[in-house]
Amino acid sequence: MQHVDLAIVGGGIVGLTLAAALKHSELQIAVVDKTACYQTLSEKPTARVSAINQANIKALKQYHVWQHLQQDRANPYTDMHVWDKDSFGDISFSCDEMGSDALGVIVENQALVNALSEAVEAQSNVQLVTAGIERVLAGPNQTMLMLDNDDVISCRLLVGADGGHSMVRKQAGLPITFKDYEHTAIVANIRTDKPHNNVARQAFTPTGPLALLPMVAPNVCSIVWSQTPEQANSLMALNDDAFCNALTAACNSVLGTAALETQRSAFPLTMRYARQWAKDGVVLVGDAAHTIHPLAGQGANLGMQDALALAETLTELSLAGKDIGLHKHLRSYERSRKTEAMKMIAAMDGFKFLFDGNDPLKKLVRGIGLSATDKLTAVKNAFVSHAMGL
Repeated sequence: MQHVDLAIVGGGIVGLTLAAALKHSELQIAVVDKTACYQTLSEKPTARVSAINQANIKALKQYHVWQHLQQDRANPYTDMHVWDKDSFGDISFSCDEMGSDALGVIVENQALVNALSEAVEAQSNVQLVTAGIERVLAGPNQTMLMLDNDDVISCRLLVGADGGHSMVRKQAGLPITFKDYEHTAIVANIRTDKPHNNVARQAFTPTGPLALLPMVAPNVCSIVWSQTPEQANSLMALNDDAFCNALTAACNSVLGTAALETQRSAFPLTMRYARQWAKDGVVLVGDAAHTIHPLAGQGANLGMQDALALAETLTELSLAGKDIGLHKHLRSYERSRKTEAMKMIAAMDGFKFLFDGNDPLKKLVRGIGLSATDKLTAVKNAFVSHAMGL
């Protein structure tokens, strides 16, 4: 048996961000995942990407993670264009208006995980453990993880960073609220006739939003096309040419015709919100605590902010000599991050309701809203500042 202060279950973006942010603490940490965190990248970019905002980029630079990022798998986007299909609603944002060189960076998820794992492996207080968890035994003063390689890890605090179907959350009996968004996201990379010019684009269609995220290659975008399940099934059933024709029509041929660079994949979208994020010996971060609609691209950013906030709390507790495993010491983290997650969930619900469907009144309201906001500099800059995490 080996003992650590903190066992993080989940070696993805959020779990590794937490470990990286504890670089200067005295806490001993194990990151446990059934697959190795570092994976050799495929020759071509994959479609699983995240739009990382400036606040999180700043943190990754502070903890010397960004320098490990393979730069040909990350692309800064300088502008954003959002419009309502078949309506006059239209709004554009530029980094120039914010005095920044970019609004954020589109990065392949695995490339970011690789950078994080390289940075974390260099830390003297972290060990990466590649093993599955067979049993979790929770006691009053420690939790034991029985691994499938016959090892045992005991810890004072168990962190669930293991995604929407979190085993840690289920084992701890932390209740969740969930709701089917009644949307399925279709994800793929496409090659377009016209260059994207580092502009992130989003079209709101009557059956769901379509995001075009600019990749490193000037004519390649990653798409996230959220549609009703029926429409998504129909689109997935089309051959590649017919799918691309539908995609081109949905975004008003803004980048000309498109061709698929990768296979399409589809997954249902569900809102999840843990009603309790912590108890003695256990705490949740990221998708284990909340999942939101991807229409604003804030899921990864929200989870990374959870990790940074928890790292700050744990560092303060450790310096003060306080027990990091007691729920009463984790309540400030739990309260603040639950509030931020609920705000984001409410905002996504509001956007989805407003931009869903072809109701003439809703189209008028969103058209006026987008166009008016585009002309109100202070309001628009507030939106951009929030999206950048500033």
